[in-house]
Amino acid sequence: MDPRRLYLAQTDTTVGFLSQKSDLLAKVKNRPFTKPFLIEVVNLQELQKFARVPKRWKNMVRRASRTTFVYPNGQAVRVVRNEWHLRFLRRFGWMYSTSANPSGQSFDEQWARNQADVVVEDWRGLFEGKASHIFKLSNQKIKKLR
Repeated sequence: MDPRRLYLAQTDTTVGFLSQKSDLLAKVKNRPFTKPFLIEVVNLQELQKFARVPKRWKNMVRRASRTTFVYPNGQAVRVVRNEWHLRFLRRFGWMYSTSANPSGQSFDEQWARNQADVVVEDWRGLFEGKASHIFKLSNQKIKKLR
């Protein structure tokens, strides 16, 4: 599997596009190339490559599931806990992720399938689920964004 391709897959939260090329995701979503994407990682060791977790929040990050944290360096990273999504993600270690819909619109499965290079489907199929919670962490404060 090529990490530079655009994958359509059911993530741990909702159906999404995944790739290690953020510019490919930005083009498909028709959004500014400067707007950052969420990064999904397979474990806490992989998380350390992208951000330093403030000491005060380490236990929270370690125990959280279906939760994205924006770290002091500005990176938004989610450690995936869902075994079915991990089976796909382990092949890459990490990937940029975004919802599989045009910016500001709802999920359209036919549009999403047409945009993707590879569709990854398991027994769950593809469905629009509840988005992850997002918290912004600083050294002393935490702020809920979604």
